[in-house]
Amino acid sequence: MDAFFAALDAINAVMLGVPMLLCLLAVGILFTLWSGFGQWRSLTHGVQLIRGKVPGISGEGPGALSHFQALSAALSATVGLGNIGGVAIAVSIGGPGAVFWMWVVGFAGMAIKSTEVTLSLLYRNTDDPANPHGGTMWVCKKGYAQLSPRLTGLGALAGGLFAVALILFGFTGGNMFQAWNAAEIARAYFGVPSWISGAIMTVLVGAVILGGIRRIGQIAGVLVPIMCGLYVIGALYVIAVNLDRIPEVFSLIFHSAFAPAQATGAFIGASLGTAFIFGMKRALFSSESGLGSAPIAHSAVKTPEPVTEGVVAGLEPFVDTLIICTMTALVILISGVWNRGPAVVWDTPPALTEVAPGRWAPAPIPLPASAEPTLAAGDQVFIVVEDAQGVRSKLFGNVTGRASERRIDWRPLAAMTAPRVVENGIFADYPGSTLTAKAFDSAHPGLGQWMVSITVWLFAISTMITWSYYGEQGVVYLAGTRWVLPYRLLWCALIFVTCLGFIRTDRELDTFSTVALGFMLAINLPTMLLLGHKAMAAYHDYFARRSRGEIGQHRRT
Repeated sequence: MDAFFAALDAINAVMLGVPMLLCLLAVGILFTLWSGFGQWRSLTHGVQLIRGKVPGISGEGPGALSHFQALSAALSATVGLGNIGGVAIAVSIGGPGAVFWMWVVGFAGMAIKSTEVTLSLLYRNTDDPANPHGGTMWVCKKGYAQLSPRLTGLGALAGGLFAVALILFGFTGGNMFQAWNAAEIARAYFGVPSWISGAIMTVLVGAVILGGIRRIGQIAGVLVPIMCGLYVIGALYVIAVNLDRIPEVFSLIFHSAFAPAQATGAFIGASLGTAFIFGMKRALFSSESGLGSAPIAHSAVKTPEPVTEGVVAGLEPFVDTLIICTMTALVILISGVWNRGPAVVWDTPPALTEVAPGRWAPAPIPLPASAEPTLAAGDQVFIVVEDAQGVRSKLFGNVTGRASERRIDWRPLAAMTAPRVVENGIFADYPGSTLTAKAFDSAHPGLGQWMVSITVWLFAISTMITWSYYGEQGVVYLAGTRWVLPYRLLWCALIFVTCLGFIRTDRELDTFSTVALGFMLAINLPTMLLLGHKAMAAYHDYFARRSRGEIGQHRRT
């Protein structure tokens, strides 16, 4: 089994490596220029559309959702755990400069999202006008055939493969990963048995998805503004408490974006390339730009003009990346928790000994008495070490034993020669969402526990609701509507089963979901390049007609 997962990890490293990320960024730049910086259209005309201020378009045409409901449904899938834990990882590894590159790539992602959603609206299936079907699978099936009859079979195959990957990612990343994390945080913070959390989520999600896309859109239209607003208000409170540090933080972000970030405290330093890669990963993966999933929700919109929903969809990366992710990053940077000092200071740093060939760990010494109020059994900790080339890394361990016999079981570090300890102390490890929670706690003790717990639950439930619809559309494409009800029941059952204790770590779930995500990108990205001229032709035609007064203008009030 270990070999199997190692093989999947190798595939993921290729399919979601730096070349793929650079391709995504290049596509974003391409459509930014081709559309004439269409991001501005999303921030102006897109806002008019979701407010219902465009006569002849808003609420008319085939579809089931309003522009606002479709955007909310898509946001309910993209605004998730990555906005909390993913940003924390980007900052803790890539440093403050990662935030700048997150902004840059988030801006390019707006153009990607607009283009893929426009394509989805151009090729959606409206045989049932009240319940249209869309997404990359339909773009492949219809678009390839339109390019050339000889590509009909290839288009159908590509659509089928995308649907399979979509369903796999839905079950693992969109369902089980979300349920497991929400149940874990309730257990860790409040002692709630995981099966109770699973039962609650099963009932809540089932009550929504069994009502179909109309109910999903209605619930998302209420839930998304509440959960985003709640999180932003909490973040603004932390920022207000530390308002005097804002200029320093922004200066640090811009400086670190173009120069290596120096090591300090728990932060081991980051090169310019590391900041760029982690900022780019967070922006692209958080907003799902180029993944081909969000167009499925947008395809249910009620509009006679395909381009309008593409324009609205450009707001999705803006809200997800440039607002929500930025709030998380600012809270972490302002709090100083990302480069915190050690939890326990040693009088004399321990030497590292070779416990196995090429494997090094600290010499066994008693944990200092000063550690007792700070570190408890089960806590993960690390020390900062440096190799002969001056490269810093973290050597991790777990606190074990009773209070009077506290010790750390270290996980040896691989190195050719003995590394040396460079920071005089033991650091508490705050992985992912925990780092964000600690940052909130810096402004008010206990705020992080409640803020992160509530938002993780809201984000997880909203993601499970919308991703159930995404997977459902893959089922419809492959097998027709007769399998929709069994699929929905299986979706709900998996939420509960995931929380019964069979899963001890989310590593396996993440590995499977990442493979599926890689295949979705590998199919959607070439499709966008092949058919992008169709989207851009429709885009420019729409705004040309609008400028001539052939399409309803903004209603004056």
